[in-house]
Amino acid sequence: MSTTYVIPDIHGRYDLLCDGLAEIAARSAGKTSVIVTIGDYVDKGPDSREVVDRLLSGVGEGFSLVALKGNHDAMMVDALRDPTRMAAWIAKGGDAALASYGGDPNAVPQTHIDWLDGLRLMHVDAHRLYVHAGVDPEIPLDRQSEETLLWKRYPTGYARGFANLHVVHGHDNYPDGPLLYEGRTNLDTLAWRTGRLTIGISTMTAGWSCRLYRDQGRAGGTLGAGAALSSIGASDSA
Repeated sequence: MSTTYVIPDIHGRYDLLCDGLAEIAARSAGKTSVIVTIGDYVDKGPDSREVVDRLLSGVGEGFSLVALKGNHDAMMVDALRDPTRMAAWIAKGGDAALASYGGDPNAVPQTHIDWLDGLRLMHVDAHRLYVHAGVDPEIPLDRQSEETLLWKRYPTGYARGFANLHVVHGHDNYPDGPLLYEGRTNLDTLAWRTGRLTIGISTMTAGWSCRLYRDQGRAGGTLGAGAALSSIGASDSA
């Protein structure tokens, strides 16, 4: 049975990405699996260039990578193509991303820009919809706007998914998360700052769990889909 692993907002934390991929490889034990990364590879953390290089090189034998776009990835591309947008990107954490390329916008490889620009906006399997920020439950998937998919914030406690699909997203960080509801899961635990990376794990059934694999260097446990978490930390600007 195929398993899908979901990695949320990495934001330049190459160390967390590598450790997370190693954790997935150990758990999968050589079985064919899918890894979905739900965007925001760049900005804020120190190693945006290394993160993009790592994903461009592949995630390991036996794994299929589905890389989705985040709002920070889109902002970086826009800023590098339109200098009038550079200040807005820098203010949102782009300074750290640019530093990883030596501080020179012209040093960002075209392959990185093209990869970030060409990322998919969503991924759907039999039971779940994977997206960076969220979806409008009243609009068909093929009519969702990019702004919604990359920037949406759900109201606090909102539990609906999309039709019969469980929505798996990041973007709106909660350091004490993940947040698990009946219809959606928010995996973003502000990993770039807290060191707490949550990896979602799903099979081709309705089963769904989240592995908090690292909590400031300590391994975490597995959270079942029914364990809605009530502790919510202050949200950092996304």
